[in-house]
Amino acid sequence: MTAGLAPGLVSGWLNTLRTTGNGGAAYSAVAGTFVQLHTGDPGAAGTSSVSVGSTTRNSFVFSSSSSGSALSLGTPPSAWTNGGTSETLTHISVWTAASSGTFLGSVALTTSKPWASTDQFTLSTLTAALTPQAA
Repeated sequence: MTAGLAPGLVSGWLNTLRTTGNGGAAYSAVAGTFVQLHTGDPGAAGTSSVSVGSTTRNSFVFSSSSSGSALSLGTPPSAWTNGGTSETLTHISVWTAASSGTFLGSVALTTSKPWASTDQFTLSTLTAALTPQAA
């Protein structure tokens, strides 16, 4: 399994392209976005390999898209502090709530991060893009 958008998110976006008379429905805006840390691929449900050092999902806000092509991290989440284990962070998952909520997708970190007890980890950039676009 490779990291990517959750099937439910993709289906919701694609269904907005259907006409209303043909079962099309508006996709509701996400009320909040939260990041969770992982030590391996989160899988199709986003629940695999959750970090033991911190199970907290930190909130963040995307800035406005630029020419419809990308969203960038507007407000970085606060740093996570490792609560007492040594592990290597490799992925993040994005959710609609601090607990439970809807899984939106996952991505591998550019570089794996060894994370020891009491270390901090701060996500400084996160970009989402839908490409290519018509010229």
